[in-house]
Amino acid sequence: MRCTACGNLESKVIDSRPSEDNSSIRRRRECLACGHRFTTYERMTDCPLMVTKADNSSEVFDRTKLMHGLIIACAKRHIAPSQLEQIADEIENSARNNTKNEISSREIGSLVMQHLAKIDVVAYIRFASVYKKFDSIQEFSDIVKGLSS
Repeated sequence: MRCTACGNLESKVIDSRPSEDNSSIRRRRECLACGHRFTTYERMTDCPLMVTKADNSSEVFDRTKLMHGLIIACAKRHIAPSQLEQIADEIENSARNNTKNEISSREIGSLVMQHLAKIDVVAYIRFASVYKKFDSIQEFSDIVKGLSS
């Protein structure tokens, strides 16, 4: 595994644990060059999960993109990284349990919003403002009013 800090390819596994649903293995690693610690996940896959985008193009599901969106929406909020990992796990598992092995980016966005609405309203609004592409203050106001009712 490549170190996320220095790029070195040599690392050692410090700790390994199965996920709660036993669909992946979480490994804590330490770089042998710089000592930086990072986490990797080992998952079984059979058929790649495809994401259909708004322009009808398709691409392979990228968990990193999902995590990036969650991290940005939750920046400077009191949300543990483990909560974001759990949300990403649930969304990915939900998508993979679909028999078609395909999910639309709209469905992914809706799932993210459902999860964020439960844990942090500000993160929800941040994500919604990008996901829904608000064109006016009225659209923004409508989503905030919908939360308070």
